[in-house]
Order: sequence, then C-alpha cells, then structure tokens
Amino acid sequence: MGKQTEYEKMKKSSVTGRNLRKGMTYVLLTIWAFMVLFPFYWMVLTSVKSYSAYNSEYIPKLITLSPTLENYAEAFTAVPLAGYFVNTLIFTVITTGLMLLVTVLAAFAFARLTFRGKNVAFTIFLSLMMIPNELVIITNYVTITNLDLRNTFAGLILPSVTSVFYIYLLKENFEQVPDQLYYAAKVDGTPDLKYLWKVLIPICKPTIVTITILKVIECWNSYVWPRLITDDEAYFLVSNGIQEIRENGFGRENIPAMMAAVVVISVPLVILFLLFHKKIMAGVARGGTKG
Repeated sequence: MGKQTEYEKMKKSSVTGRNLRKGMTYVLLTIWAFMVLFPFYWMVLTSVKSYSAYNSEYIPKLITLSPTLENYAEAFTAVPLAGYFVNTLIFTVITTGLMLLVTVLAAFAFARLTFRGKNVAFTIFLSLMMIPNELVIITNYVTITNLDLRNTFAGLILPSVTSVFYIYLLKENFEQVPDQLYYAAKVDGTPDLKYLWKVLIPICKPTIVTITILKVIECWNSYVWPRLITDDEAYFLVSNGIQEIRENGFGRENIPAMMAAVVVISVPLVILFLLFHKKIMAGVARGGTKG
C-alpha cells in the first residue's frame, strides 16, 4: 500500500507538472499572438476612424464608437487603386506561372536526369543564393534598361521567373520519390515529360502548391524592383501604389485613409494564407524531409 501510495503521488506530481508546463506554454503563446496581431488590429481600427476624430485623440484610443468607411472610399478615388490591383494581378499570375514552369523543369533535370557535370552545375547554382540581392538588382536593372524594357510588364516579370530556393526545395521533393518508379516508367517507354506530368507532379503536389502560394505572396508584396524599374503610373503595383497614395493622393497627414488603403491591399494575402496555411506548412515539411 505504501509503494502504491508513493507511486500515485509521483504520478500526480508528474501530471501537475505537465499541466503547469502546458499552461505556461499557452500563456506565452497568447502573449506572442497578441504582440503579432495587435498591429493589424491597430491598422484596421485606424482605418475606420474619421480624419477629425483621429487628429483629436491626444491619447490614442483602443476602440472607436463612431466607425466610418469614408476612408475606404477615399482610398479608391484619390488614386487609381483599382488599376494598381489589376496590374498586380497580371504581374502575379504571369510571374507565378512562368516561375512554376522553370522551377518544375529545372528541379526534374537536377533530380532525375543524368548529364555530365550535373553535380558541379547544381553546386554553382546553389552558390547563387550567397550573392547579395542588391548585386542582382543592379545587374537586372542594367540588363532590363539596355533591352529597353523599363515601364513594361516584361521588365517587371522577367527577373522574377527563377528562384534558386524553390528549385532546390522541389528537387529535394522529387528525389524522395522511389527510383524504381522512374526505372519502371522508362522500361515501359514513358517519355521523361510524361513521367513528370503523370507521376512526379501528382505525388509532389503539396510542395508545388506551397511554392505557388509563396510566390504569389512574394509577387504581391514586391516593392523594390517595381519601384526601380517603373516610373509610369500605368504600371504601378499595389505596393508602389501605397507610396503614390502617400505622395500624390491624400497626403502624408491623412493616416486613416492611408491605413484603409493598406487594409484593402492586405486582405487578399490574409485570406490566401488563412485558406492555405496548412498546405504551406505541409509542403515545406515534406520538401525538407529525406527518405
């Protein structure tokens, strides 16, 4: 009886310790979630405050009793924000489509095809990730300018259709597919492209979906390159439109209207992430797992 009592005490103490650790974990995660989400809450809150109400607050208020949507209407009328959305959609769809084509074919070549110098070529290819992005931007700018592609969709899109990281991620995923499937397909006379389309792409669909979503987010948030290569408003993206709104729209002082424009631009990405966040995490985990 004494031993059983002692065992029960130890078991109860262990359960208490686990519950305490779990409780502390939830408390820390709640604090962290509040820190992450508060800027978004503040952005939305500011966007529904009138200009006069916002300027009359000597101490910022965490709620508003008289919300308004006039800032959202002003965001679309002060500048051609709808046109920026269309430009961004065109840029995102075409860039993502071309990137997927290049990435899938390059990853398949490095993962399954055999050719002289493949390992050396892939090592050199990976080394490109070590080059600072500023140097790449300078080179791309000179190239696009020499080709007379400034203020064109081609100039916006071409430098963004290749990603060393995405090719590496998909190559690792392709290599997880058993070699026996490839050899069996070759014995049956299946061409490489048909094997890629019928076997590899369906099996590795989670990683491909992840790459697609991440590229869409990257294109939507693109700022430096579009700002550098375009000075014609007809080719502005939403990220550049924010700066245009601030400089030539409703001014630097109208913070509520600026926040309304930021909310409008951010909503598509928030929805996209909420819908596909599980696929993103599953694809990244799958791409980084060997065996």
